[in-house]
Amino acid sequence: MKSLLVKPLTAEAFFEFGDVIEMDQRASQPMNRGMAERFPSLAKVETYGDKARAVISLVHSHRYDMPHTIDLVERHPLGSQAFIPLDDTPFIVIVAPIGDEVDASQLRAFKTNGSQGINYRAGIWHAPLFTPYDDMNFVCVDRDGQDKNCEERLIPEALRPQIDF
Repeated sequence: MKSLLVKPLTAEAFFEFGDVIEMDQRASQPMNRGMAERFPSLAKVETYGDKARAVISLVHSHRYDMPHTIDLVERHPLGSQAFIPLDDTPFIVIVAPIGDEVDASQLRAFKTNGSQGINYRAGIWHAPLFTPYDDMNFVCVDRDGQDKNCEERLIPEALRPQIDF
């Protein structure tokens, strides 16, 4: 079985796949008479298709037993999909470029710092939420509409992420 190297998540490294949602090194604007700061436009919500709209959901992800094998990816061709953690726990983001099929050699893996969220661009292949450190809760911002917006593919050559705990 091949290994998949997991790297730290940065906006630069993840740019091809979507947005990193974080306050670090971002400009803020005062609000509520200076009692709060707003970090605006951290990610673009994409929605395509008939009667599509952006929705906000909550997601609970169970902790994965390790080692774990990645053998499935999915994509949402008609909209972006964001996951913003509600817990101060890292999680692993596994992605591949836009394309009709997925080449396992193109998969990339990133470890969040515990406070970073991510926004997958429409059409980006990604593994399901991968939470190897603990159960986690997320705010999910994505598309809802009449058209089918989830495609799954099995990866013929499964990979095992190499995580430096």
